Amino acid sequence: MDVHHATEGADTFTCNAFLAVGDDGTATLVDAGAYEGIVDVIDAHVDDLDAVVMTHQHGDHVAQLEAVVEAFDPDVYAYDDHPTRTHGLEDGDTVRIGDEHCDVVYTPGHADDHVSFVSEASLFSGDVVVHDDGAFDYGSFGRTDMAGQSRDRLVESLQELLDRLPDGVEHMYAGHGSVFHGDVRDVVETALGRAEKREPKYPDEN
Repeated sequence: MDVHHATEGADTFTCNAFLAVGDDGTATLVDAGAYEGIVDVIDAHVDDLDAVVMTHQHGDHVAQLEAVVEAFDPDVYAYDDHPTRTHGLEDGDTVRIGDEHCDVVYTPGHADDHVSFVSEASLFSGDVVVHDDGAFDYGSFGRTDMAGQSRDRLVESLQELLDRLPDGVEHMYAGHGSVFHGDVRDVVETALGRAEKREPKYPDEN
């Protein structure tokens, strides 16, 4: 499976959106981002987009979703309702990303509708856990200081993610920061340890 960082060239604030293309050509976009050029990026790699799967619906993840749907008419999978959603997601469901079959893990805390996608090889983690994001390197996590967010719930989600992470997962595609290849479990464990300390992630965080 080839995974392309579809928003890597963005000059505006956006999440990382990943275009996963299976060996049979099946193409899945994980999050749509806020980069206005994303349709052109997708066009450059594939003739058609089969599906979009959403980790959550914060603006930097969904701003271009309607444009992507208008251009490609894919199936849209999301936990919460959205005007473009064609399939709801629940904890324990399975979705196909490229040619990998991923378990859906409900991981709230940063967002009430947050889900992560776990296969035998890859973790698409959205914002619940990232490799690096300017606050921490090698194991960070989504902020939890805004309305509707909860550090305690995020800690529970990280533990749940670890409990359901297969041994040998080597690729982590997170909503922010860099792509990571290596011992993904160790990165998540590091993030969990930091989150459990309940210390502010950012200097101005209450």
